Amino acid sequence: MKSVLNVDGMSCMHCVNAIKNSVGALDGINTVDVDLEAKTVTVEYDEAKTPLERIKEEIEEQGYDVV
Repeated sequence: MKSVLNVDGMSCMHCVNAIKNSVGALDGINTVDVDLEAKTVTVEYDEAKTPLERIKEEIEEQGYDVV
């Protein structure tokens, strides 16, 4: 499954790496692509292993807002 999330609060490469590392560590995540300019996070994942709500929670736990 592939989802594109709009995320506020990202401003630099530290933000990109924080999201990539934390979301990428979840079970069933195939790819995480962060676009600072567009303020989006694109995730390819196995929904049976990690539901979208869990991915959103992980991003919010890093201090960003999923809108």
